[in-house]
Amino acid sequence: MNKKINEIVLAIDIGGTLTKLGLVNKNGEIQSSRLFKTGAKKPFSEFKNTLETEIHQLLSTLNSTHTIRAIGVGAPNANYKTGEMINPPNFKWGRLVPIKKTIRQLLDRPIQMTNDANAAALGELYFGAGKHMKNFVVLTLGTGLGSGIINEGKLIFGQYGMAGELGHVNVFSEGRQCNCGLKGCLETYASVTGIKRTVFELLASSNRDSILRNYSFEDLTGKDISEAAHKGDFVALEAFEQTAKILGSKMADTVAHLEPEAFILTGGLSQAGSLFLKPLKKSMEEALFNAYKGKIKILLSKSSSSEAILGPAALAWEGLIQN
Repeated sequence: MNKKINEIVLAIDIGGTLTKLGLVNKNGEIQSSRLFKTGAKKPFSEFKNTLETEIHQLLSTLNSTHTIRAIGVGAPNANYKTGEMINPPNFKWGRLVPIKKTIRQLLDRPIQMTNDANAAALGELYFGAGKHMKNFVVLTLGTGLGSGIINEGKLIFGQYGMAGELGHVNVFSEGRQCNCGLKGCLETYASVTGIKRTVFELLASSNRDSILRNYSFEDLTGKDISEAAHKGDFVALEAFEQTAKILGSKMADTVAHLEPEAFILTGGLSQAGSLFLKPLKKSMEEALFNAYKGKIKILLSKSSSSEAILGPAALAWEGLIQN
């Protein structure tokens, strides 16, 4: 009797802190997974050695009925066309990091690669909240602000493979310094790092009591701010209000360009729930052109951080379908 072959893809999500690997089937079911510390501040050669070990460990869980068809990779500042991470912020791996070439040396399979937010958008399209939509924008509100744009059921890559960097549209021309080298980028306000900066500005300009005065900047997390807001903390609530006002306005600008059916939010900042969504929706609606008012949804992703590999997995499956 012939054995049934179970087709899977290898998905790799490279984050500034953790790298996640998984084997995923066509239905988005994770067969097995691993994670390890990325070591973004250490030499790239160390990452390469660890990645090789982890891939071998992951592949050892396979049986003879499984076959890996392709590899999908999501990484910061990853260029879809060149297969390189281009001057990624918060990494000490150099200006052009040959991720695709490195992985092909470890496992010779077709490889698709894009930035982490683009991969997240494909994950939502294939397996998540965007499964029944053709036009939507995913915003990853984590340490920075990433975005992926789905238009007519296709991910927008752009002429040079780097489209959809909404985190680097300008909010204030002489605003906060961004790690990218520009000033006033949206992600310096609408991200976990951005809202932390807002919290400390509010603490410095007010004498009101706040739970958040007990934290240093390094120790404060998005979860801490959310928990304080749920307890009615003035500074936390005001920080979410200000963040929502800025992000909502720029989402309205994006609507004018793309007219998406929805925005899907993921990442630490989205965990505040209605405390953030309510002022965000209000701000966006106030800034929308009349023709769009009341039509654009704001949704929360249902995927957990442990399911971040679903984005790169969707990228790999899409590459197989197209080719």
